[in-house]
Amino acid sequence: MLHALAQGGCIKPLKDQKGRIENVECFNREGWLMPQCTLPVFKKLRSKGAIISRDGAPYRISRRGLDLVRSQLDNR
Repeated sequence: MLHALAQGGCIKPLKDQKGRIENVECFNREGWLMPQCTLPVFKKLRSKGAIISRDGAPYRISRRGLDLVRSQLDNR
């Protein structure tokens, strides 16, 4: 998941009437929806500080998240 975010993907939270996050949609840099991102995965990434949202924008990888990503051959 972090590899897709490091390559330019984002996570868009879906909120309920009270403003709480009830589901998430994860997109890679081409705009394709990625099904492997679930609410528990999102919460874990956010609690580790691997993703951040600025000014109400979708969540993107943080500097800490980039440090957590291990290099792989398919990274561009």
